[in-house]
Amino acid sequence: MGSEMNIRDKIKDNILEKLLARRGEHVSGEELAHELAVSRATIWKHIQALRTEGYMIESSTNLGYSLVSSPDRLAPAEIKSGLKTSVIGRDIRYYRETESTNIIAREIAGSVEEGTVVIAESQTGGRGRLGRKWISPEGGIWLSIIIKPKIQPLYASRITFLAGISVAKTMRSYGLPAKIKWPNDVLINGKKVCGILTEIEAEIDQIEYCVVGIGIDANVDTESFPEEIRDTSTSLKKELGGEIDRVGFVQRLLAEFEALYLEFQEDGFSSILEQWRNISATIGEWVKITTQTRTIYGEAIGVDSEGALILETGEGKLEKIVAGNCEHLRRL
Repeated sequence: MGSEMNIRDKIKDNILEKLLARRGEHVSGEELAHELAVSRATIWKHIQALRTEGYMIESSTNLGYSLVSSPDRLAPAEIKSGLKTSVIGRDIRYYRETESTNIIAREIAGSVEEGTVVIAESQTGGRGRLGRKWISPEGGIWLSIIIKPKIQPLYASRITFLAGISVAKTMRSYGLPAKIKWPNDVLINGKKVCGILTEIEAEIDQIEYCVVGIGIDANVDTESFPEEIRDTSTSLKKELGGEIDRVGFVQRLLAEFEALYLEFQEDGFSSILEQWRNISATIGEWVKITTQTRTIYGEAIGVDSEGALILETGEGKLEKIVAGNCEHLRRL
């Protein structure tokens, strides 16, 4: 049953890709049937399914089918139609709703190509760091990227830095003053708009795969946020004063991620780290760090070559924080 569904979805995606490539023109049912090696009746059935999903497709007995408009959906065919990458996003697995894109990505990571993306319209069990629940309603961007870098597990945090930069730079391309809060949040005007959760499977000396989960409050109404996070969170919709084209945003994000990932593979971590420092929201802030064993207060004065946060405490002592929860504090 599952493989039948995959075949049907693939045919439907292929039809949509062809209509998108010739948006505004008519494509004959006969041409589609010939190119996809299926019957014209099968083409008609999938056109009906696309219409049910909100695609406005005109049909003419003599001319064929023409795509007039698309719903706000992160369909693989939509994303691929304008995607300028060679590795990231060649394979996109789409879900209307799932528990967590990271869970699915981890399940399939061993058997798919590097660069495969899992994306969902909503998640029922989205997670942040330390097992925290992440609210993931429709209108957001919830995706996981599977990569297979040839690096030691010790350096996995470098991928989180890379992902944070790719998200912040994408948001900045829309004129938003996005900054990165150590270790894995993206902020706009001091409010959280994105969380990143990187998970790995590894041998002792090498990562087998890395799943980079990125959750962005895109076209989400902040009034729908739980009260306890409403004052500290925001969305792209709120900051821009209107909805963004989510497909266009994802295309830019995947291209940015790929460019940084290739740079990381070719030139190492130093230039990535420098970019991170330049858009850090944490360096220069008075912070509270909570680890599993203690709580530390101090000024974040920098990040070392491994991505550890360097704090100067009130006593003038330097502390190196490899992992922990970071809270920006207002100075009195």
